[in-house]
Amino acid sequence: MAKEITSREENYSQWYNDIIKKAGLADNSAVRGCMVIKPYGFAIWENMKAELDRMFKETGHVNAYFPLFIPKSFLSKEADHVEGFAKECAVVTHHRLMNNPDGSGVVVDPSSKLEEELIVRPTSETIIWNTYKDWIKSYRDLPLLINQWANVVRWEMRTRPFLRTTEFLWQEGHTAHATKDEAIAESRLIHDVYAKFAEEYMAMPVIQGSKSENERFAGAVETYTIEALMQDGKALQAGTSHFLGQNFAKAFDVKFSNDKNTEEHVWATSWGVSTRLVGGLIMTHSDDEGLVLPPKLAPYQVVIVPIPKPLPELMETIDKFEQELKDAGIRVLVDRDEKKRPGFKFAEYEMKGIPIRFGIGPRDLEKGQIEVARRDTKEKSAVAMEGIIAHAKQLLEEIQNNLFERAKNFRSEHYSSAETFDEFKEILEKKGGFIEAHWDGTVETELKIKEQTKATIRCIPLDAKQEEGKCILTGAPSKQKVIFAKSY
Repeated sequence: MAKEITSREENYSQWYNDIIKKAGLADNSAVRGCMVIKPYGFAIWENMKAELDRMFKETGHVNAYFPLFIPKSFLSKEADHVEGFAKECAVVTHHRLMNNPDGSGVVVDPSSKLEEELIVRPTSETIIWNTYKDWIKSYRDLPLLINQWANVVRWEMRTRPFLRTTEFLWQEGHTAHATKDEAIAESRLIHDVYAKFAEEYMAMPVIQGSKSENERFAGAVETYTIEALMQDGKALQAGTSHFLGQNFAKAFDVKFSNDKNTEEHVWATSWGVSTRLVGGLIMTHSDDEGLVLPPKLAPYQVVIVPIPKPLPELMETIDKFEQELKDAGIRVLVDRDEKKRPGFKFAEYEMKGIPIRFGIGPRDLEKGQIEVARRDTKEKSAVAMEGIIAHAKQLLEEIQNNLFERAKNFRSEHYSSAETFDEFKEILEKKGGFIEAHWDGTVETELKIKEQTKATIRCIPLDAKQEEGKCILTGAPSKQKVIFAKSY
């Protein structure tokens, strides 16, 4: 099976597509730019969703749902917002079909033209803030901490499964606050939640920072981001949290009476992560033999394979272990297929990235042991059946930590500093990865660097030191370094 995967070194993009196909994560759809997420791929997203949902609720947020369709006029109310999304919007103009008079199928009924076109949700700030206008009247109604799990549509020209699709799944939080400081604290809180999820669950190290003005979310005053590094040296924006100021409150006239009975506009945030995290998971950990999954998000954490097949004398022991693993909170799969050979099964589960494989045959029963193989290092060992559950729990923790440390080491090896533009271009060409460098703070310079190198400012690190320097392109004074990279 591994031979069916293009190597990362040969063609990284094709390797990524091969992993998705061979591991059974997604298929292309009949609709251009859209994908069908298959059960195994969706199970990964469900595990991500469950952990994130728990983390949101632990911080006081609740879930709601808002319409898929947004009146076109709503997008006109916040100038930066409409400019940022106008070219990506799908528009509904009619509400009915009819049989073609010539009998050749169906056509749009011209008499069903909508009075006002509807935009298929690219993001929900406008429809939500129009709703909040009716929900918020007093300081007693604040803060309003709402999240929704939904799909959105952005008409992308170049698509890639999980990373950039016309329709994708995500969560989007939209909160309202009485003060500027509360709203900033909220956006920073979620920023930290995203970083914790990425590192503790995805085993994907991230850099926390804020976006440059040019890279901010359309309509935001400040955008906080977590940036991860993929194995090809490109960055992935893995999650963003936005401080929106009072822009949307003013656009939709959302006011509240404060405790002094004076009216004020509320302060806002929005934040989101999407199914692009599945793409990030693939590209952070997987290898030329297939998918590699961190145990905390793997649909199955242990697979048990009877050798040579599910013989009755084996299954009694295996069924016992299956139940004990489940009782210990471990997600387990027992292979009961009687037709495929063990070697094929081993390759299949390696392709799917299941963290631990137990192999049990008649000889193992006699010796009272199990062959244990771990996906991350390919190491195999014989482990006594007594205490195997405790061993599995410990091994899952070791694998989770190992994947994080491995990714962290890779990032360290691909984190560079450049003092001149020639040095900057050489690092990009030969090594890739994150490059810290001085920048003069202007949009013009940022765009010129992007035009000449395809590298963008990924973030201004939150822990960036104030230090005097000169912009790598213009030589103008700079007070801190920012992080550049080519990105997805």
